[in-house]
Amino acid sequence: MNGADVLILIDGVLVGSQRDASFDESSESIDLSSKDSRAKRVEYGRYSATFSLEAVYVPSDTAYQSLRDACRDGTMVTIRRQEEGSALEEADAVITSVGTAAPDQDAVTVSVSGEIDGEWDEVTT
Repeated sequence: MNGADVLILIDGVLVGSQRDASFDESSESIDLSSKDSRAKRVEYGRYSATFSLEAVYVPSDTAYQSLRDACRDGTMVTIRRQEEGSALEEADAVITSVGTAAPDQDAVTVSVSGEIDGEWDEVTT
């Protein structure tokens, strides 16, 4: 699959000029080991998910403005993952960082990171 087919939407609006999108999921482990055995015993603990994106900076992009405002105001957004034009999953998220890079002789870009509140929900249409 071409990475260009994976897009992030915020509150139903596509974040314009995306260059990169990353999704990470992890589960902590709980150590249940005891002195009874040398073998380590583990069980699943807390699940978490994060995302990040990079895009060319477009000052008038409403999705980018929503991300920046959410980070500044401490409000949740709804993030949706789309593949090949179809909605795949969505979740509420907290925006943990918004950055801007303005290199010499190159496009200005923005980077955004966030944490999922709860779990991803499959989008069924």
